[in-house]
Amino acid sequence: MNDLVAGFSLEEGALGYLTSAVQFGFISGTLCFAIFTIADRFSPSKVFFVSALLAAVFNLGTIIESNTLWTLTSFRFFTGFFLAGIYPVGMKIAADYHKEGLGKALGYLVGALVLGTALPHLLKGLTAGLSWKLVLFTTSILAVLGGMLTGIFVKDGPFRRAMQKMEFSTISEIFKNASFRSAAFGYFGHMWELYAFWAFVPVILGVYLQLHPDAVLDVPILSFAVIAIGGLACIMGGYISLRVGARKTAIVALSFSGLCCLISPLIIATPGTIVFIAYLIFWDMVVIAASQMY
Repeated sequence: MNDLVAGFSLEEGALGYLTSAVQFGFISGTLCFAIFTIADRFSPSKVFFVSALLAAVFNLGTIIESNTLWTLTSFRFFTGFFLAGIYPVGMKIAADYHKEGLGKALGYLVGALVLGTALPHLLKGLTAGLSWKLVLFTTSILAVLGGMLTGIFVKDGPFRRAMQKMEFSTISEIFKNASFRSAAFGYFGHMWELYAFWAFVPVILGVYLQLHPDAVLDVPILSFAVIAIGGLACIMGGYISLRVGARKTAIVALSFSGLCCLISPLIIATPGTIVFIAYLIFWDMVVIAASQMY
């Protein structure tokens, strides 16, 4: 993100726009996929493949040299939009394969998502000194390969219930359910929180280095480690949810996430690298653990 801002001579405030564009795209995409029941009327695996392909194309669009803030924001928006055909549709695929024990399966699924999210930071650390565009090329290629593997080898699950046509009347019926309505709006807000945190992990590390010049931190590699370790929380959360329930697990995880956000200025300003890194890892684990509970 910082490379985009610097490479296109954007103002520092552009970081917020470029970050929020992904969240807004993801929420918009999730809403559109749900309204038009895309994963119910078409094979989820095929939807996954097409979405991965389109997300990769828009991701690559950010390297076009003539980009402006408006075009970069648009590319980021549509990258997030088609992530809605990967993350939630991946959950749909898992649900089609598991009549019971879905929480555990989603734990592994979200864990894979977390590892994929952390991977660009590792690539950046391993390719230090090379063009930042290499990271976008690599991640886009991997997205296409992942989509192809899913589209070719993952068949429709045995518990899939296909829908032949759109039924817009079900939208109002679903939102009459107070529990679903609360979970849906909670999910929208939490996705904003989750992707904002991931985007700002390297920024937080950079600010810490500015405040504590004596600290020795490899920002890209540490960003990868902080985010990737959160994948363990997904697996742990899946098992915990089977014992205590998804609702209680989500409440505890979200409460700790909110607390971490509130105390972040104090932690960042206080010397103590080990405590700071442990705090980031814990924050990442609780914010990710909550994401699969919805």
